[in-house]
Amino acid sequence: MRAWLARRVLAAGLVPLVAVAGCGVRPSDVIPAGDPPSGAVAPTWATRLYLVQNGRLSQVQRPGPPLSPADTLTLLAAGPSSRERKRGLTTEVPPEAGPFSVTVEPAGHVRVTLSTPVSALSALAIDQIVCTAAATAPQGPEQVIVVGGGQSAGPRDCPRGAPGDPDRRGPGDIG
Repeated sequence: MRAWLARRVLAAGLVPLVAVAGCGVRPSDVIPAGDPPSGAVAPTWATRLYLVQNGRLSQVQRPGPPLSPADTLTLLAAGPSSRERKRGLTTEVPPEAGPFSVTVEPAGHVRVTLSTPVSALSALAIDQIVCTAAATAPQGPEQVIVVGGGQSAGPRDCPRGAPGDPDRRGPGDIG
């Protein structure tokens, strides 16, 4: 009876082997496919925001698709992510400052219009808006005018010494 069992096990093992061997794949010559891919690597996008850490501006970069200047300022007013909060980052720009309107003026200024009066914002909140709006300008940093409630601040540059300021150089600075 053992011989009969051994033959059955051998036959059961040969059936899948024969099926795989006869699956219809035939050898072929090398198939030319043309040149390998070339060109630039797709860019990685990051949105620059200026949050607050220990009473000073701190630049953060969030990965993601490119955003409009108004959407970038909306992110700023929404505040730091949970990971950024754990690092001690905050924002002084209140959510009610949005929605934002951003226009580029012929004189090379970026005008940011708020939904709240400019006087309701701290100087640091205005700096956050100025630096974040300037970072969205395609030609590089621009002077920014912040307008809201019939009041305005600017035109202003991102303050000297802020992270990302080309006149500030130090360990770990971007630029």
